[in-house]
Amino acid sequence: MIQGFLILLVCQLVGELIVTVLGVPIPGSVVGMVLLLIGLIIRGEVPAGLRMTAEGLLKVLPLLLVPAGVGLMNYFGVLSEYWLELMVSLFVSTLITMFIVAFLLKVLSKENASAKLDLGDDDA
Repeated sequence: MIQGFLILLVCQLVGELIVTVLGVPIPGSVVGMVLLLIGLIIRGEVPAGLRMTAEGLLKVLPLLLVPAGVGLMNYFGVLSEYWLELMVSLFVSTLITMFIVAFLLKVLSKENASAKLDLGDDDA
């Protein structure tokens, strides 16, 4: 389990270093998790220690969200002042996301269907 924590922390550290050196406007933890994903894809499996650590962290994930909830309550005055703008931006961003996902699904399903047809033609 210590090995799993070490893997997660090293990935986060490398991600933070990349963001600091390159000045990329992406959180270092996100870059670290992308690096972890790439490493796991290359390896082809999840090490047992990392799996145990990740499952343990997922069990307590709701507790990790408590600080965000406290932050919302701490800035309730600011949020209540701009509630309309927040609701409009949430609604618009949700619609944009839904349209993009629908478009990608349509495009990718057509490509997948044409790839299956191409494979079917080779067998005939």
